[in-house]
Amino acid sequence: MKKIFTLAFVLACFTISAQDFSKNLATAKSSYASGDLENARFTMQQMLTEIDLAIGREVLKLLPTKLDVMAANTKSDNVTANTGLAGCVIHRDYGTGEKISNIDIMSNSPLIASLNAILQLPFMANSGDGTQKVIKVEGYKGILQKSVDTETNKTDYTLQIPINSTLLTLVVPNSTEADVIKMANTIPVGQIAKMVQ
Repeated sequence: MKKIFTLAFVLACFTISAQDFSKNLATAKSSYASGDLENARFTMQQMLTEIDLAIGREVLKLLPTKLDVMAANTKSDNVTANTGLAGCVIHRDYGTGEKISNIDIMSNSPLIASLNAILQLPFMANSGDGTQKVIKVEGYKGILQKSVDTETNKTDYTLQIPINSTLLTLVVPNSTEADVIKMANTIPVGQIAKMVQ
């Protein structure tokens, strides 16, 4: 338990709403000292949620302000955290009207294990019909999925890149594979990986 409090103290140095963090740290310490482990745990979870939110806001700063010709809609940026369940979810969307896309980053994603299993088996990851293939972005393997609307003939793409236990998803409706790969290469996956580890 000492290691947890030491870690919490080090993380307090991140200077994220330092007063709330320090208050929660003091509450956790006093609850632990008095034997109120339930409250100590609850308070520690609150601190981890605050840290997840702070990291999420920092990751948003790393995301590109434009994807191709689409500007980021920063007013709709969103970071939510639910430590213990899904972790942190970071969202940014781009463009307006017909030309839109979005990036979602989810820590502790339940899809990571299955995506990593697919990426380990090339015959599964690359479909014969061209609807799914493996690509690399900054050295990280991802699965690029293509779907064609038979009525409108529009092609949509979804790129999923597992980064340890975090899943980065880029969704680009009505686009081309070349454009999606070009957009993906503007996302600083390596820097994001360092932030979310």
